[in-house]
Amino acid sequence: MKVAFYSLGCKVNAYETEYLINEFKKKDYEIVPFSEKADIYIINTCTVTNTSDQKSRKIIRNACKNKDAVIVVMGCYSQIKPEVVSDIDGVSIVLGNKDKNKVVELVETYLKDRKNYKHIYDLSTCEFEDMYLDKFENHTRSFVKIQDGCNNYCSYCIIPYSRGNVRSKDKNIVISEVKALASNGYKEVVLTGIHTGHYGQDLKEYDFSDLLMELEKIDGLERIRISSIEITELTDKFLDTLKNSKKIVNHLHIPLQSGCDKILKLMNRKYDMNYYIDKINKIRKIRPDIAITTDVIVGFPSETDEDFNTTKENIKKIKFAELHVFPYSKREGTKASKMSNQIDGNIKKQRVKELLKISKNLKEEFYKKYVNTYDYVLTENFENGYLIGHLSNYGKVRFKGDKKNLNKIIKVKLLSYNDNIFNSEEENVYEYC
Repeated sequence: MKVAFYSLGCKVNAYETEYLINEFKKKDYEIVPFSEKADIYIINTCTVTNTSDQKSRKIIRNACKNKDAVIVVMGCYSQIKPEVVSDIDGVSIVLGNKDKNKVVELVETYLKDRKNYKHIYDLSTCEFEDMYLDKFENHTRSFVKIQDGCNNYCSYCIIPYSRGNVRSKDKNIVISEVKALASNGYKEVVLTGIHTGHYGQDLKEYDFSDLLMELEKIDGLERIRISSIEITELTDKFLDTLKNSKKIVNHLHIPLQSGCDKILKLMNRKYDMNYYIDKINKIRKIRPDIAITTDVIVGFPSETDEDFNTTKENIKKIKFAELHVFPYSKREGTKASKMSNQIDGNIKKQRVKELLKISKNLKEEFYKKYVNTYDYVLTENFENGYLIGHLSNYGKVRFKGDKKNLNKIIKVKLLSYNDNIFNSEEENVYEYC
């Protein structure tokens, strides 16, 4: 039988979907693109914004046009809106963010009895749901989900309600999984979670830094990348780990959300700008050339032009390598959804546009510093005679090469930086690791 997958949203969803692809393959199902006709469609939904909800519903309805197919809907949107999902004609199985590792079993039960299934758990009392991957389809970098849930309850965010409380993967399973990936040739691992830096909060005397130090020792693993980490998680212990590590990459993604103290307080963020900037300065004393990227929300309720200008000035002051910019999205059930002074959509669009322009300039300023220098790229794709990959600082690189050199770390000379990519030429000296 043919199975098609669609994953929306974050890297955690992508990891979970990859896990299920492998589980179905073990049972000899054929994996096909989502655009093709299949017997089973599995959709891992997202609900971080209203747009995410709309996309999730659209994908579900498109799959349901295949009248005889089994339609499985899981993830954050179905966790929050299970009745809406189950009311869509054609949906067979509805899960939230628990029992994803049982999807094969649930599908096979459905194929026998053809009885619709819906089960949504209270995630505040759930334990971490183990998944294990030792290979990825069409990837040279591997992802490992080490953590789930969030206890921060930022006033704008629905995720604590859709993902539940913080819970961590057993350290021995994480280490075993990363060792297996390294032995299978994966040179970079991306540690991911809903609140990655909170790993270990529910464990006894073991935290994220402890895990990083153990992963550092794994033979064959060259790079450790952290998908995202909060500024409040950059403890002295973490900074010491960053200083001593030879494998943590030269890039950290640290959400800002707003550069204005008034808005940060309304957002229920756990820091102010002095705290944030002080931590960034400490990181740069350890790693002067590190790329720091961030998330910013514009148009939060009560954000004035003056507040937005303060955010812009602080962003320029910090000199991020890149911004991910989002207009505030009103999420039912959050504190921010009940706040007065909601911002007009056109104003939000204009503010997004302004920050994206700043981001473009900051990104060019950061990466152009490295033109005419040497660095190491992990080759991930081969297109039209060119190898393409990323540096430790997540700069994208393209150079002429041979397909046989995919998934290798290669020394290159960075000749120019245009259109968000470094260019090199085949006559440059490069070394294989």
